[in-house]
Amino acid sequence: MDRGTDRDTSSRPGTGSGTRDTEPGRIPLAVVVVDRHGLVSHWSTGARRLFALAKEEAIGRPAVDLLPVSGALPEPDESDPHGPYAAYDGLGPDLESSLDGRLAYPAAGRARLTVPGSGRVDVLWWAYPLVGPGPERLLVLAADAGGLRRGGPEETVTAERIAPAFGLHTDFPGAEGLARRLPEILPSMSVGESARIVAQVLELGYPVLEFSHNDRVPVTPDWGVARRTERQARRERAARAAAAGEPPPQDLADEGEDLEYTAVRERLEFLNEVSGRIGTSLDLARTVGEVSKAVVPRFTDVAGTYLREQVVAGEGFPEGVPDTTTLWHRVAVEHTDEPGRWDDVVPVGEAMPFPAHTPFFQCMTTGQPVLVPRISEELGHAIAAQFEKRDIRPLITGRSMLVVPLKARDVVLGFMILLRHPERVEFNDMDRVTGAELAARAGLVLDNARMYTYQESVAETLQDSMLPHIPPHMAGCDIATRYLPGTLLGRIGGDWFDSVKLPGARTALVVGDVMGHGLNSAAMMGQLRTAVQTMAALDLPPAQLLRNLDDLAQRLGDSYLATCLYAVYDPIAGELCLANAGHIPPVLVRARDGAAELLDLPTGAPIGVGGVPFEAVRLRVEPGDRLVMCTDGLVEMRGEDIGVGLATLCESAAHPAASMDDACDTVIRALNTRGGRKDDVALLMARLNGIAPDDVAEWRLPLDPAEAGRARAAVREQLQVWGLARLADPAALMVGELVTNALRHSHHRPVDLRLVRGDTLLCEVDDDDHDLPTLLSAGPGDEYGRGLRVVSTLAREWGTSRTKAGKTVWFELTLPPR
Repeated sequence: MDRGTDRDTSSRPGTGSGTRDTEPGRIPLAVVVVDRHGLVSHWSTGARRLFALAKEEAIGRPAVDLLPVSGALPEPDESDPHGPYAAYDGLGPDLESSLDGRLAYPAAGRARLTVPGSGRVDVLWWAYPLVGPGPERLLVLAADAGGLRRGGPEETVTAERIAPAFGLHTDFPGAEGLARRLPEILPSMSVGESARIVAQVLELGYPVLEFSHNDRVPVTPDWGVARRTERQARRERAARAAAAGEPPPQDLADEGEDLEYTAVRERLEFLNEVSGRIGTSLDLARTVGEVSKAVVPRFTDVAGTYLREQVVAGEGFPEGVPDTTTLWHRVAVEHTDEPGRWDDVVPVGEAMPFPAHTPFFQCMTTGQPVLVPRISEELGHAIAAQFEKRDIRPLITGRSMLVVPLKARDVVLGFMILLRHPERVEFNDMDRVTGAELAARAGLVLDNARMYTYQESVAETLQDSMLPHIPPHMAGCDIATRYLPGTLLGRIGGDWFDSVKLPGARTALVVGDVMGHGLNSAAMMGQLRTAVQTMAALDLPPAQLLRNLDDLAQRLGDSYLATCLYAVYDPIAGELCLANAGHIPPVLVRARDGAAELLDLPTGAPIGVGGVPFEAVRLRVEPGDRLVMCTDGLVEMRGEDIGVGLATLCESAAHPAASMDDACDTVIRALNTRGGRKDDVALLMARLNGIAPDDVAEWRLPLDPAEAGRARAAVREQLQVWGLARLADPAALMVGELVTNALRHSHHRPVDLRLVRGDTLLCEVDDDDHDLPTLLSAGPGDEYGRGLRVVSTLAREWGTSRTKAGKTVWFELTLPPR
């Protein structure tokens, strides 16, 4: 294991401070960070070992419950050479004062406490109050003092005492090195947070050990367990042997073996720790961030991550060996330098190729790590040539560099560039092996995230292609919609909404939710939505439509389960007709008083259950009323009664809004910011404007061919009244063609003609013949087939649909600007 070393055992004359000329003593430190609420926000591996409490059990708990901050004061043990420090059964009142926020200065102490499995442990501790914008309020360092006293008779500490204290880091030789090593004790934080804490610790005083009043040794954390006195004793024995002309003791040879064994063990611990910290999510960006933060600052000082373009774009698995044209996207840069130093030179998000002469190209093409012990001026210049108008040489020259590939299934997905400060020990062959193993584990995690991202992208594309683009204005109503994907794995779901134009200026409004998530649910949603559109075009009553949809779902398979809410709005009659298949009820906001109510509808069973009847409900609505339909993902939260969400839905829907989009956004903000939502969400809101009687003109025409001429004249007259004389000629021509066809094919019932003035001019002709007309290619000598050709040429839009009594043929004309 690594051990600290002392360069001299005597006090330096003339320093005035009595500080010994020593290298730092390195001991394993427990690191605990406490936030402003007194809760533990970081619990290091050293803390787990020292206090025998797992990180998962410590994070988020009050620090006073985990650290024994007070206790009885037993009688001092006169036989204890360390004096009154050993009398405290707990970390003492000073730490309790620090935890309570009563101390604005650092405190240190010594205590004995009982640790499960370890018995009585002699603990040294330091507490630093922290200030600034972050949530951290106290940094506590603790160490096992027994680690300094273990060993044989020749390794026993003979100092007057071992006590924790503070000293300015400038009091010691190599102060700059100490300052650089201090971040190693800190948890993985952002560069800004780490720099803020380090600056405060250095200002308040570097942690030191006092072996006597004139013997102070700064404490620097290391991966190994340092035994200052053991190494000192070995060197003293070696010096005595050399003075006597004897061979060096065997334990000095054993020291090299110990160091090698410890280095291997430490790296295995590091890799295991990193493996536990990465891969907590299948989100590609989050995974990249976890990998970068896992290696800085413990293994490296700078980590830049590059991924292939296909990986970033969420495309399929990249094929082939990369070459000089392959684009690599810089997706993360983590470092311990001052904030912003790397941002302008190597911004995240930049894409660039790498030439063949660089270590990066060698790594990406061979799939092997590349080690550069020190970046020379020449290599720094070659690398900097890739960065146009940005001089990267000051950032990289003189640093040690390790480039490791991120591979999966023998394909390089990306690579990481790891850099160490010039003052830090260079990367070596063992670091190369460690980096390769780290990259291999990270590559598998990234590939899992890449595959999930790719599959999610495919599902999103499928779902987006199936979600309709609903026009904001339909006959007599305005419509706004919102769709939100789920927030957890499998966030692609089967929620959908739709609107369908129906005869008689009516509009069908539908919201549905296929149970489950993923591609299957999205595909099932597409099938059901298409079926609803088809049956709505047949003008089936709402209850009958749900009945047919249920039968279809059962024929498609047992796994087809969905809820559906189907409504038909008649703006002329001012009426809603609704039917429900296991869906949450809609909300109706009344225009007269702004009150919102959940409509009490027969619930029905979900689509696909079978054997359950569906019922329709009719209700009167007034112009300006709003209908709100959504899926349960908007109102359901885990651990919360759905009634709370429905109440919030009513309250937010009733909120006045300047537009339909604003009204939708108000609902989403009220319900989507509570937290805990996992399912996807579909929301449809319709403002039921109605159509005034003065904007509707209707005629019933007897089955007489001469009625076609009367229909043309009536249309011309009505358009004159409405101020639409410019549309009189094309409208009269098309009406004459449609009425003539209806009179020819109708059997018993008179033909109905209707004009509706809204956003467009709508004309409908009804008869009792169920056969729908088709558009024909009429030749010069053909008697029939020209009527629909004329309509198709002149109308903005036209169509046909079956009705209960027969069929409707309709066309629309664009209104002239006013």
